[in-house]
Amino acid sequence: MNVSLLLIILLVGAFATYFAGDKLASKVALLFSLVAFGFSIALLNAYNAGENISFFKLWINKPDITFTLSADGLSLIMLLLTTALTPLIIYSSFGNEYKNAKSFYALILFMSFAMTGTFLASDGLLYYIFWELSLIPIYFIALIWGNGDTEERKKAVVKFFIYTLAGSLFMLIAFVYLYLMTGSFLVENLYKAGLSRTEQFWIFWAFFLAYAIKIPIIPFHSWQAQVYQKAPTVGTMLLSGIMLKMGLYSVIRWQIPTTPIASKTYLPILIGFGIAGVIYGSIVALRQKDLKKLLAYSSLAHVGLIAAGCYTLNTDGLRGAVLQMLAHGFVVVGLFFAAEIIYRRFETRTIADMGGIRSQAPKFASLFMILVLASVALPTTFNFVGEFTVLYSLYQINLWYALLGGTTIILGAYYMLKMYQQVMLGETNAKVFPDVSLHETVVLVIIIAVIFIFGLYPKPINDLITPSLDQIIRVLYKIQ
Repeated sequence: MNVSLLLIILLVGAFATYFAGDKLASKVALLFSLVAFGFSIALLNAYNAGENISFFKLWINKPDITFTLSADGLSLIMLLLTTALTPLIIYSSFGNEYKNAKSFYALILFMSFAMTGTFLASDGLLYYIFWELSLIPIYFIALIWGNGDTEERKKAVVKFFIYTLAGSLFMLIAFVYLYLMTGSFLVENLYKAGLSRTEQFWIFWAFFLAYAIKIPIIPFHSWQAQVYQKAPTVGTMLLSGIMLKMGLYSVIRWQIPTTPIASKTYLPILIGFGIAGVIYGSIVALRQKDLKKLLAYSSLAHVGLIAAGCYTLNTDGLRGAVLQMLAHGFVVVGLFFAAEIIYRRFETRTIADMGGIRSQAPKFASLFMILVLASVALPTTFNFVGEFTVLYSLYQINLWYALLGGTTIILGAYYMLKMYQQVMLGETNAKVFPDVSLHETVVLVIIIAVIFIFGLYPKPINDLITPSLDQIIRVLYKIQ
C-alpha cells in the first residue's frame, strides 16, 4: 500500500485550508485531518493483513539519496497518534478566534505533514529534512498567535528555534559521516555500518544532542516551560502531545541500533538523565503559580521517565516507553485543553485567581478530575500501563532506578491533586464559569475514552509494536 498518500493528504490539506479563506479554514483543516486519520486506519488494516507499507523512489544520484518511506508497527502507532491527535487539537480550537485563521490552520496541517514524514522516513537525509520542516510551522504558530508580552514571547520562541536547530546540525554531521562510511542513508544500512567503538561514541552524542533538546531531557530543557506557556494552547498541544515524541521515537529507531556499543556503555548516565528529569520536573511543578507552567513541568517529569525507559535497552523498557508516549500524548493534550477552557472563562492562568469551579461546572470538574487521575497513573488508565512497564524494566537493571523513577507517581499525585484542589474546589468564585459546551465535552470524552480503553486492554498496541521492538533489540545485541 502506498504510504506516501498520507503525506499527500496532509500537504494538500494544508494548501486547501489556506486557500479556503479565514471563515472555512478550521472546517477544511478538520476535514483533511479526519481523512488522514481514516487513511492511517486503512494502513493499519493493510499492515495487519500482511501488505507491505512502503514507498521507494530514487531522488538524488550523488549523493545516493532516496525518497524512502516505510511503516512497521512502531511507525504505524506513531502515525496513529499523530493523525488522531491532529483533528482533536483542531476541533478543540473551535472555541477561539484567530486572526488570519487560514494561515494558522494551514500551519497545523503542514506541521502534521512534517511530523508524519519524520515517523515514516527510512532514508537518513529525508528523515532529517522532515525533522527540520516540523520546526518551521511551530515557530510561526508560537510567535504570531502566542500569548503574553510580545518581546518575552519572541525571546522564548527564538531560543527554542536556535536550540533545536543547533542540536539538529550535530545530527546532520553524524548522518554525513555515516554516509561516508556506508555509501547509503538507508536505515538498515546504517545499522550495519560496523563503526568502531570511538566512532560510535561520537555518533551517539551527536544524535543525543538533537534528541535531548527536542524531548527535552535535563539539562537541555531550559526552552520548554517558557515556550509551552507563551505558545497558544494549540501550539502547546502540538509540542507536548506529538512533537516531543519525535525525539523519543528517534532514540529507538535511529540512535540505539546505530550505536549499540555506546548505548550500552552510557546506559547508567542516560537513565540518570531521565530520572533526574522526573525528580526535577516534579519539584519545580510544585512551586508553579501558573497553570500552564505547572503542566509543562509535569510533562517534563513524565518524558524523563519515558526517556529512561528508552535507554534501558530491553524489550520491556522500549515497550513501556512507547505505551507511555501514547498515553502521555492523549493525557497532556486533555490537560492543556482543560487549562484552555478555564482561561476562556476566567481569562487568567494564575492558580490563585481560580477556585470554586466545581460548584458552577460539575461536569467539567468530573472530566478534569479523570484527566488528573490518569496523569498520576491511576490503575485502569493508559498511563498506569506505560509507567508500570517502564518501572518494571528499570527494576530489572537496578532496584534504585525503579524506586527513584517511581517518585513521578508520588510527587505527581501530590502536585496534581493540590492543583486540582486550588483550581476546582473551595468557595464559589465571583466570576461566572459556564459548564463545558458540546464541542468541549466531545474532545474531553474522546480523550478519556482512549485513556480507559487502552488502560484496560492494551493488547492490540502491544501486539502491533512488539515485533518491531524485538527487531531493534536483535540489531542492538546482534542476535540472528
